[in-house]
Amino acid sequence: MAIITPERELEESLFGKLKDLKYEFSPDIRDRSTLEANFRERFDALNRVKLTDGEFLRLLDDIVTPDVYEAARSLRNREAFARDDGTPLNYTLVNIKD
Repeated sequence: MAIITPERELEESLFGKLKDLKYEFSPDIRDRSTLEANFRERFDALNRVKLTDGEFLRLLDDIVTPDVYEAARSLRNREAFARDDGTPLNYTLVNIKD
């Protein structure tokens, strides 16, 4: 017989595991626009870059995918991106060192 775990209990367990991995809960992220703004701020800081609005939208188009394998691959690897002026940007989505 399968044991049914309440959804809230599963969420709290996941939050605990993420906190152990040094992730922080951000109560100010409540919708897609605040999520994207937070991601943009952290992406810029991690990669020491300031993307234009157009570059950021193209980046989102490149990285947001329903393909789990492709998403996991892009999280592990250093990726390439062409800036609006044609210069290359090699970036990472996750600081694996820390």
